[in-house]
Amino acid sequence: CGMMEEAKKVFERMKVKDVVSWNAMVTGYSRIGSFEDAFALFKKMRQENVKLNVVTWSAVIAGYAQRGHGHEALDVFRQMQFCGLEPNVVTLVSLLSGCASVGALLLGKETHCYTIKRVLSVDGSHPDDLMVINALIDMYAKCKSVDVARVMFDAIAPKNRDVATWTVMIGSYSQNGGANDALALFPQMFQQDKLVKPNAFTLSCALMACARLAALRFGRQIHAYVLRNQYEMLIPFVANCLIDMYSRSGDIDTARVVFDNLKQRNVVSWTSLMTGYGMHGLGDKAHWAFDQMRKEGLAPDGVTFLVLLYACSHSGMVDQGLKYFDSMSKEFGISARAEHYACIVDLLGRANRLDEAVELIEGMPMEPTPIIWVALLNGCRIHANVELGELAANRLLELESEKDGSYTLLSNIYANAGRWKDVARIRSLMKHTGVKKRPGCSWVQGKEGTATFFVGDRTHPQSQKIYEILAGLVQRIKAMGYVPQTSFALHDVDDEEKGDLLFEHSEKLALAYGILTTAPGTPIRITKNLRICGDCHSAITFISMIINHEIILRDSNRFHHFKEGSCTCKGYW
Repeated sequence: CGMMEEAKKVFERMKVKDVVSWNAMVTGYSRIGSFEDAFALFKKMRQENVKLNVVTWSAVIAGYAQRGHGHEALDVFRQMQFCGLEPNVVTLVSLLSGCASVGALLLGKETHCYTIKRVLSVDGSHPDDLMVINALIDMYAKCKSVDVARVMFDAIAPKNRDVATWTVMIGSYSQNGGANDALALFPQMFQQDKLVKPNAFTLSCALMACARLAALRFGRQIHAYVLRNQYEMLIPFVANCLIDMYSRSGDIDTARVVFDNLKQRNVVSWTSLMTGYGMHGLGDKAHWAFDQMRKEGLAPDGVTFLVLLYACSHSGMVDQGLKYFDSMSKEFGISARAEHYACIVDLLGRANRLDEAVELIEGMPMEPTPIIWVALLNGCRIHANVELGELAANRLLELESEKDGSYTLLSNIYANAGRWKDVARIRSLMKHTGVKKRPGCSWVQGKEGTATFFVGDRTHPQSQKIYEILAGLVQRIKAMGYVPQTSFALHDVDDEEKGDLLFEHSEKLALAYGILTTAPGTPIRITKNLRICGDCHSAITFISMIINHEIILRDSNRFHHFKEGSCTCKGYW
């Protein structure tokens, strides 16, 4: 019943305790999350030479696994083997959870082999089989072997899958870059002969996939299902996922409505709302939410401050951001991690206080991680500081952080300075090191689903109309004063040819398709996998003056709301 204080009193009064008495306490503490108490009792059992059985070992392995201490769980399992005890299903499921938490794929495979030889029935009909297979699917997915996880999922007859089977597979996709696959799989739960009702965890995984894709329509359908089945009243974290989904899908107003209707708000609820405000450049509202959270007696944690600093950085609130950073340790006793320092470097870099950013990096109590140098490199790109940009890029190379974004930022800096030989050198270095630049990709939601575009894309059935609309728009905005920012076409060609290259950027094509297929007055929602280019930002700002749509664009950094010739980012992007 979770009444561990009462259980402890009875336990301590017992003059004679057997292994069952000890196990009741160890599993009781483990069940309610009091792992320190469970581990302390486990050690005491060994000190008093109580003969441990499989239940004791399983409880301790489960405790470590649930806390994400996979290596400790594996060590306890080895000790259990040395004692000559055979693991049961609960032990193996807990062990697989431990493997998953630390990405121990090889040991997970060994455990899989053991289950085939010793646990799983030949025809898979034993009730315990599904519990083990679900754990195996989860282990493979969290060890980045999603394809193997899917093979195991498909091998289970649809009639034998339970809600955990569906949840681990949908969650596998959501957490490993397969959001489209997650949203394709989720509806199949409702199409089986044996109806499997999703639980709160299933819904959260599906909402996470919607958030990653900015799939607002799908997210709304899940929200409707939640309301019809009254999940929201029972499970606060589903509501938190809804807040996150609406925020990341560009509908911050509805995210606030969901938040306001929460009967119980925890730190995650407030942090989710602040994250949304930060992504939309509403730093003042993030500041308000932080103050309100404190008035409700909730203590902020490191994640809360990370979100706050991000919001300040994307709203130009430099002094407020520095104040929050200073108060973390002095007022709240929270030690800043590399991620917090990266936010401050980004904050100072955007404000062209690059020397202060370098000074902060030099005074860090830990070694700067790649994320620190990327933040500095981005500031150098914004303000065309070639010298510091080269410094940051060299540090990234020393750390062997060979991500395409870092090379692209440095290439941008060189291109803006007209140093085409250095641009060519960076591209040659990328080719030599095997780093490939991710192609720009934008997708836009319409009545007939989602349409995806790459730069220069002509594969869409309505390509001719899309290019005609775009050509007409560009002609009109040029008459209004729009001048293509040819510095964003990173090729050593003349300005006219650069203008043609900019014309075919994926976000412009997505916008033209949105205008073609969206009813007047309805917002056009575009998502881009990379940061929006400066020329596209300028062009879309002009276009928003001549069309009857609000344009809501999410790039890899934040949201941009274009309306009547202005953007909510105010240049902080």
